[in-house]
Amino acid sequence: MDLQIANKLALVSGSTKGIGHAIAVALAREGARVIVNGRSQSSVDAALDKLRQLVPGAQAEGFAGDVSDAAQVDALVQRFPEVDILVNNMGIFEPKPFEEISDDDWMRFFNANVMSGVRLSRAYLPKMKQKNWGRVVFISSESGIQIPVEMIHYGLTKTAQLALSRGLAETCAGTGVTVNSVLPGPTSSEGVTEFVEKLSGGKSMEDVQKSFFEEARPSSLLKRFIAPEEIANMVVYVCSALSSATNGAALRADGGVVRAAF
Repeated sequence: MDLQIANKLALVSGSTKGIGHAIAVALAREGARVIVNGRSQSSVDAALDKLRQLVPGAQAEGFAGDVSDAAQVDALVQRFPEVDILVNNMGIFEPKPFEEISDDDWMRFFNANVMSGVRLSRAYLPKMKQKNWGRVVFISSESGIQIPVEMIHYGLTKTAQLALSRGLAETCAGTGVTVNSVLPGPTSSEGVTEFVEKLSGGKSMEDVQKSFFEEARPSSLLKRFIAPEEIANMVVYVCSALSSATNGAALRADGGVVRAAF
């Protein structure tokens, strides 16, 4: 299936590993020109090398900078004044009891997970509207619907992304620009795997996965961690020309964790 995004310029924030890197690879496979983003030049260079190995001939370049920092977003936009596809993927998470979440923690999470997408969307949406074509996707989480008690601050930011995505979609009514959210479930990205291993107490990953889905996410229908590539498949379709009727939507790729028929 031709997704009709060859030579479209796509920016994927936080794309040196995990879901973000899988999205960048999938977009490159469809012929899109991809901007890989990470905080350090070394991580961006390594991610670009890996991408080019997976997709020979890929049109890809990098930008090293923390998009939770307004000044670095300005530098990114100065280098790339417009994009056709924006995937707001960069985000942080950490488990912490509610009583221990400081004001600084709340602001750090909101700035990274919400304001990064606000700033990038504010920079790139106007030119998408002028061209009458564009795709903006927020990588939210099932945690935005089912707030995890172990990291309420993270869940709140993922809910905020859903509101932001829908609100921005409303501003694109009647145009060829769409704004959507994708809600991954528990995914075997590097960060999640490292987090789970720390809590494993020396157990095998197979045993950890089994207990996780018995105790922490018993509603999962998949009963395993989702591969980043499985999330990327959904995201790349939403970024495509074929997804023109999908706008203002919150699309679950959660392995059935959310118990809802709608």
